[in-house]
Amino acid sequence: MIELINSPGFWLAVMQIIAIDILLGGDNAVVIALACRKLPEAQRNRAIIGGALGAILLRIAMIFFALQLLELPYLKLVGAVLLLWIGIKLIVPEGEDAHDNLAASPKLLGAIKTIIVADAVMSLDNVVAVAGASNGQLELVIFGIVISIPIIIWGSKLVLHFMDRYPIVITLGAALLGWIAGRMAITDISVPAVPTWSHYAAGALGALMILIIGKMIIHWKGAGASQSEAERSERS
Repeated sequence: MIELINSPGFWLAVMQIIAIDILLGGDNAVVIALACRKLPEAQRNRAIIGGALGAILLRIAMIFFALQLLELPYLKLVGAVLLLWIGIKLIVPEGEDAHDNLAASPKLLGAIKTIIVADAVMSLDNVVAVAGASNGQLELVIFGIVISIPIIIWGSKLVLHFMDRYPIVITLGAALLGWIAGRMAITDISVPAVPTWSHYAAGALGALMILIIGKMIIHWKGAGASQSEAERSERS
């Protein structure tokens, strides 16, 4: 374990996991705020702590099973495709009403349950990304999550403000997911052994794919919105 901690690769993987958790955890921070909004002020901290602990344990369990599945042939390829989709989705803005259907509970246990269930449903992208970044080491996953979850919860407003103020953070995060996707795909059991430099090339290709496809989708959406607006103006 000491040798692992002293390894630069360990800390690089931990930093990737923390970055993924914070980047993809912005929505989870919103969920926590919405789930607790009907609670009395005195109970909100207890709901946040209880929900966060439950979410941490559930996410570690999900990642444990994901790590086992990624040892099967072709599943890393599937995971890489899913990560590419997640990265593209991260670049393309979502609607403002994405969380409007989340029910807030006026009871402490109800709010905790809402936080845990919503986190489990929303954490599939996080689970796949962290599993890919951890190189199959569960201790990395646990270490990274234990550090990053409190940052998301207690620093959620700061994290969200920072990402809104500096959109380049989202772009770099999406590129990171593409990097992980490329390296994950090339390490699948079904893929023949390749030189070390190929891992870096695959990672760079994954990052470029996300950035290019994401920007193209944004362009198409903008062009479509402009055309619809022009058609409405002509009718009026």
